[in-house]
Amino acid sequence: MPANLTPQYLEAERKYKEATTPRDRLRALKEMLSVVPKHKGTEKIQADIKRRISRLNEEIQQAKKGGGRRHNEYVKPSGAGQVVLVGPANSGKSSIVDRLTHASPEIGAYPYTTMKVMPAMMQYEDIQIQLVDMPPITETHYEGWFGNIIRESDLVLLVLGLADLDPDRSLQVILDRMERAGVKFIGREPDAEIPDYRTAEKRAILVVNKIELGGADIFTDIVRPVSGDIPVHRVSCLTGEGLEELRQKIYDALSIVRVYSKAPHKEPDLSKPYVVKKGTTVIEMARIVHRDFHDNLKFARVWGHTKFEGQAVEKDFVLEDKDIIEFHT
Repeated sequence: MPANLTPQYLEAERKYKEATTPRDRLRALKEMLSVVPKHKGTEKIQADIKRRISRLNEEIQQAKKGGGRRHNEYVKPSGAGQVVLVGPANSGKSSIVDRLTHASPEIGAYPYTTMKVMPAMMQYEDIQIQLVDMPPITETHYEGWFGNIIRESDLVLLVLGLADLDPDRSLQVILDRMERAGVKFIGREPDAEIPDYRTAEKRAILVVNKIELGGADIFTDIVRPVSGDIPVHRVSCLTGEGLEELRQKIYDALSIVRVYSKAPHKEPDLSKPYVVKKGTTVIEMARIVHRDFHDNLKFARVWGHTKFEGQAVEKDFVLEDKDIIEFHT
């Protein structure tokens, strides 16, 4: 069932994305909850907003108890999606960011090189996706604000390196830390119902790095009992093997599509696609492009995955990746 989100909700969501403090984000979330349409199509959205409100209330109370001391609690999203890289020391997270973004983060052959959050932009065809390199998570190294950033992301890359002598233990430590922080990693889209607002289901990909060392099959078998249904992808930052495929897997896992617009009797603008969630309908797209299109839309023509080019479609038609849409009012 389509969500049919209102302009008021989209404006509140914009405020949330642009907020830079926990209190501003909490204020925007409460506004989103008050204006979101209440029907079956928005049950997942309502549950997610309530979960985020609960977590932010906890964080604000903890900050008050600690005298308001906070560190790196928020990385402003940028691009078509925010992807956080999580892993133990020396797993090669920074090398992956370097190869995919050319951001040149500090890289060293010793633990704890990355001691702060480092965002960078990865090009995927005609859009950019934000990668966020996190400090390592180990039994002795973890800070509470790590969970805040991971919880707000769109996708997580769990990175393990083949040089890790105890990879299943390293992964288990991360999963345990995240469970205590209210985050559960899964290998699919989160369920429509989120019964526990304290727990955020976060889609993840397990990236096995440094495969040039050999033994990737055995390594994967060792971690499989811990990783469960999380899909595995193998890469080598030294040889480049698997990196371009990882770029594609990241895009696919974000569950987004690109839609291009065109005016009647004109060529489409292919330089700046609209990036929207999979399942977006024509009427929802009309609201995103311009409110007048939404209020006065009669029908639309779509080029792409339709039966024929320029097919006239109804308002509830679901758009797919690289579709071109032309609104008629």
